[in-house]
Amino acid sequence: MLLEEIIKPNNVLCNTTVRSKKHCLEILSELMVLPYPQITSDQIFRCLNLRERLGCTGLNSGAAFPRCRIDGLEFNNAALIKLSEPVDFDAADGEPVDLVFGMIVPTELDDSHYADIRMITNVLANEGLRSHLRKMSSNSDLYDALINGSKLITPN
Repeated sequence: MLLEEIIKPNNVLCNTTVRSKKHCLEILSELMVLPYPQITSDQIFRCLNLRERLGCTGLNSGAAFPRCRIDGLEFNNAALIKLSEPVDFDAADGEPVDLVFGMIVPTELDDSHYADIRMITNVLANEGLRSHLRKMSSNSDLYDALINGSKLITPN
């Protein structure tokens, strides 16, 4: 699946201020619930918190990939937040996080769902793209940089 099928422009926030990892997960929950009237942001938030307890989703180099499974989903949905100030995400390298890519997936995963997860981890692992995303100053610029940059590093 193409990244623009997983994340829409209204699911991207640039230069967002958060108080903590928990607050960041709350904002992600509110963004990712938009296409699902049958699901609440509270449900997503609880699942993201449960997932964080299983193991930290903070990746290295200031990026995090919180994700969880949600009953009733048919397709993956994602959100990206670029924080104005990094927060502690308990990453293995000890670095605070300023790029947070959240994702909700169906309870039962198939190969396409796993492929989407791999695509996002590849995007977040790319130092050049992370650096480019950090330079963006608006929601639309951040979205465009994400989509265009991902096409250069992931096969279609």
